[in-house]
Amino acid sequence: MDKRRSSGRPPKFEEARRPITVTLPERTLQELALIHADRARAIVKATTAVLGVKAGKRPLVEVVEAYPGQALIIVGPSKRLKEIGFLRLVEIAPSRFLLVLSGGTAIESLELAVGDLLEHLAPEDTHERELLTELQKVMRHRRRQQGVTKAEILLIRI
Repeated sequence: MDKRRSSGRPPKFEEARRPITVTLPERTLQELALIHADRARAIVKATTAVLGVKAGKRPLVEVVEAYPGQALIIVGPSKRLKEIGFLRLVEIAPSRFLLVLSGGTAIESLELAVGDLLEHLAPEDTHERELLTELQKVMRHRRRQQGVTKAEILLIRI
């Protein structure tokens, strides 16, 4: 915002900021008050905690062992991955997503779709570029080792 400001209340945050209006459930307001008396600071702290920004930034893409010899690919939030029609991102922990392919989709289709997304990203879309590049690297490496298989998960209709 405007750095020429010399009187009035000092800014709460050093980075760019702007006012917003939001309606939240009373329970959420009470929980935010437990984090910090100032709601804006509480929201920033909660967001940082969930996304892991300050405390050793979480990897954008993780390979997590599910059971001996088998692992899952877990990714952080991605707007672009949601554009892939046959892919579902299933949130298994705050801001951590399991990749789920629609039935009958070839594994290679995901690697190709990720490559296509990368080709069309805007230069300023650095978060998505980093995530997609890392995902493509993991998938390519595992495919070359013939280390990628599909398994089924149990889904129930709700």
